[in-house]
Amino acid sequence: MATPALIDSHCHIVFRNFEEDLDEVAARWREAGVQSLLHACVEPGEIPAIRALADQFPEMRYSVGVHPLDTEHWREDTLEVLRQAAQADDRVVAIGELGLDLFRDKNLDEQLAVLRPQLDLAVELDLPVIIHCRDAADPMLKELRRRQEQGCCPRGVMHCWGGTPEEMHQFLELGFFISFSGTVTFPKATPTHDCARQVPQDRFLVETDCPFLAPVPRRGKRNEPAFVASVAARVAELREQPLERVAEDTTANARRLFGLP
Repeated sequence: MATPALIDSHCHIVFRNFEEDLDEVAARWREAGVQSLLHACVEPGEIPAIRALADQFPEMRYSVGVHPLDTEHWREDTLEVLRQAAQADDRVVAIGELGLDLFRDKNLDEQLAVLRPQLDLAVELDLPVIIHCRDAADPMLKELRRRQEQGCCPRGVMHCWGGTPEEMHQFLELGFFISFSGTVTFPKATPTHDCARQVPQDRFLVETDCPFLAPVPRRGKRNEPAFVASVAARVAELREQPLERVAEDTTANARRLFGLP
């Protein structure tokens, strides 16, 4: 049976731990059926290297943005840098990875000051956002609901989902997609398992977030795009559906959200 086509909707292969064997990593993701991948950006200094990777791998698209744990990279000209990078290359299909993270940092006001102009930029450029939200569902929902009331809330995805089903349904009500990573394969990730069972078939994606969060049975090792197949397989188990169905749904959803090939 042919390997079902998959899309890794969130990865980071610009990191140094891929320098030695990137061609082999690419061969493995192609063998695993990964037809497209979206490389997330965490700060503007990465953009030239990510662009070079997109030159090297035609199946790659990417985002531009500033991660909530990288607020120190925000400068007076950062918004213009992101705008120009997005407008200069049609392979930029999203703004992000942006969001809020109150697990590691407590500087909510500083994170909001970096988040808000990026959300505005996404609306301006009509691009979806990739949202990182950790221990911060309440302030994130508050920000997005305010924007929805004002007619300026972008579309997008809650990446590397780790919240509760109740939180998930609130983000779904705002029009967001939910993306499952290797955490869905962890035995004790019960809320994530419940979310994978409940999410509508037209509103979920799969991702690796590599090199982080390698799925079972590779937990603790370097993650890579090929391993998105393990994520999809576990989601299929939880949904009691064939892997082919989950691959078909998530591929169609990623293409619809990001305009992927």
